[in-house]
Amino acid sequence: MRKEKIKVLMVTPYLPYPPFSGGQTRSFNLIKHLVGDCQITLASFILPDQSVSQMKELKKYCRRILTIERGKTWTAKKIFFAGLSPYPLLVANYFSPQMRRLIAQEIKKERYDLVHVECFYLMPNIPTRKVPVVLVDQTIEFAVYQHYVDTLKGKLSLLRPLLKIDVAKIKFWETYFWKKADCLVAVSKDDQRLMEKIAGRKVDLVLNGVDDRFLQKRKVKKYSLPTVLFGVANFKWIQNKEGVVNLLKYVWPLIKKEVPEARLYIAGKYAREFLSRAGFRENEAVRFGEVENPEEVYRRSWILVAPMGSGGGSRTKFFEAMACGLPVVTTPEGIEGIEAKNNREVIVRNNFSQLAQAAVELLRNPQKAAEIGEKGRELVARKYSWKESTRHLLKIYQKVKKLNPKGENNEKS
Repeated sequence: MRKEKIKVLMVTPYLPYPPFSGGQTRSFNLIKHLVGDCQITLASFILPDQSVSQMKELKKYCRRILTIERGKTWTAKKIFFAGLSPYPLLVANYFSPQMRRLIAQEIKKERYDLVHVECFYLMPNIPTRKVPVVLVDQTIEFAVYQHYVDTLKGKLSLLRPLLKIDVAKIKFWETYFWKKADCLVAVSKDDQRLMEKIAGRKVDLVLNGVDDRFLQKRKVKKYSLPTVLFGVANFKWIQNKEGVVNLLKYVWPLIKKEVPEARLYIAGKYAREFLSRAGFRENEAVRFGEVENPEEVYRRSWILVAPMGSGGGSRTKFFEAMACGLPVVTTPEGIEGIEAKNNREVIVRNNFSQLAQAAVELLRNPQKAAEIGEKGRELVARKYSWKESTRHLLKIYQKVKKLNPKGENNEKS
């Protein structure tokens, strides 16, 4: 007898392919591994520069793909809306009557078992309905933005009182939707504990993972000179912006002083644009830009150094780097969400000088770096795979489906 697939309407704030960011990587891999058990319709926002050709890979796994163009974040209309409405700018950026109508029409004409929403700030676009909602928060947004506001320096610090109001709005709506969703999911145990404490309810867990291709052992020649990598990352995300600035201003100069021949490679989407605006320039020792093959960059680099300032979720770039045998040097905030042992599977240090010292030690001792890298690879292979993550998500889907056994998807009156 043919197994009936679970019908899912998945709503994402981005087109999940190509997987330039951690969120895109997560959504794409979950969709790819769900296809045998689920029939997925994808509703997502797209940017003006995204083309139909980028949907070809997704069409292999999705029954249909519905898209709405999001537009730029910093527009007068969105800022005005955030200032005069109860919503923060994060929600205003994704608030779309057009998307809400599209979803309402879809759940009215199709009998879905559930709606899967990636990120709380999409929830205002979900109409009142009978079909249950699974909300996945990829990180605790209010904590990320609170850290950003608290660490503002210079002229930007003058905006702190105004931005604190926006952070308070984020926290209100994020926790509101945590309580309202039929099922709430975290991506790390640290986030899960905090969300359960704040929301006062059970929170399910679907860990981030890594694609199997990164776990395959391959002999790749390292760069000839000692190479420090930051990435592969999306530099529109504020945590990556803070981390790379910390590296360039405080950690890299100390490494370069001890290892003059060292090179730094900052790799990822929008790296050149962000760093140029921030006043950094490439030179003989420092390069930055996008890459077509992240796996090759991970395998050829000597170490990954990421002085992250805030936690939340878990870093897809760390999973990928560790899977490729690249040793990771980071902060306690950076390693949040990954159950790795310090000095065994990862190197964790508390301040910039300690991070630089640890990086120098690994650059001078390739054998120790290889040992840390291999232990990290073994950890990721053992505990963090997208197949295992999808298995847990499928169990959640099966549980939630029972809340709507008749597939009643019409909007409530």
